[in-house]
Amino acid sequence: MKAQTGKIQPLIVRTIGDQLYDILREQILSGTLAADQPIRQDALAAELNISKIPLRETLARLEQDGLVIAHAKRGFTVATLSASEAEEVFELRMRLEPEAAAQSSLVATAADHKAARRHLSELESVIRQKDQDHSLYNRLFHLSLVQPGTGRLTYRVLETINVIADRYVRLHLNTQGRDKRAVEEHRQLLKAWINRDAAEVETLLTHHIADTLNDLRNQLASENATA
Repeated sequence: MKAQTGKIQPLIVRTIGDQLYDILREQILSGTLAADQPIRQDALAAELNISKIPLRETLARLEQDGLVIAHAKRGFTVATLSASEAEEVFELRMRLEPEAAAQSSLVATAADHKAARRHLSELESVIRQKDQDHSLYNRLFHLSLVQPGTGRLTYRVLETINVIADRYVRLHLNTQGRDKRAVEEHRQLLKAWINRDAAEVETLLTHHIADTLNDLRNQLASENATA
C-alpha cells in the first residue's frame, strides 16, 4: 500500500486560561458581569468548576485589557464604561492607527490582502446575524490593516488599545443604522488599502475613528444624564 504523503496539520489546543478568558470577556461585554460590580471569585470558580488559580491569572489578564479593575484587599470589579476613557482610547487610536494602516498598505502582500478580506467578510457575516460579539471581528479587521507594516511593539500597543475599545465598539454598533454605515466605511477603507493609496487610507480611517468617538461622546453623555 502506498503511504499517504503531505503535511499533517498541527492540532491547536487552547489552554484553560484562554477558554476562561473568552468566557469572562463575553460575560463582561454582554453585561452578565455588570459594570462596577465586584467579581466574587469563590462563586465564579464554583460556577465554572475551576480552581481559583487560573481564575486569578485570567482576571489579571483582563485587568491589562482594561476590562476589570484590581482593588487592594478587595479583589476585582468590572470596569465602568466612561466618556473619559472612550475619549482617551479613541484619541490614541486616531494618533497611531491611521498612519500605521497607511504604511502597511504600501508593504502588504497578496496574503495580507486575502487575510484582510477574510476578516471583513467575517465581520459583515456576524453583523448580518446580529451576533453581539461583532466587536471582536471588528478588532480583527482593523488589526489586519496595521499588522503588515508595524513592528512588534507598535502592533502590541495597537492591539491593546483595540481590545480596550471593544466594549465601546459594541455599544456604538448596537445603535440601529450604525452597523450599515460601518460596513460601507470598512469597504471603502479596504479598497484604498489594497490599492496602496496610503493617503486615502489615512484620511478614511481617521474619519472613521473620529465619527465613532463623536457618536460615543453623545451616547455616553445622554446615558449619564438619564442615570
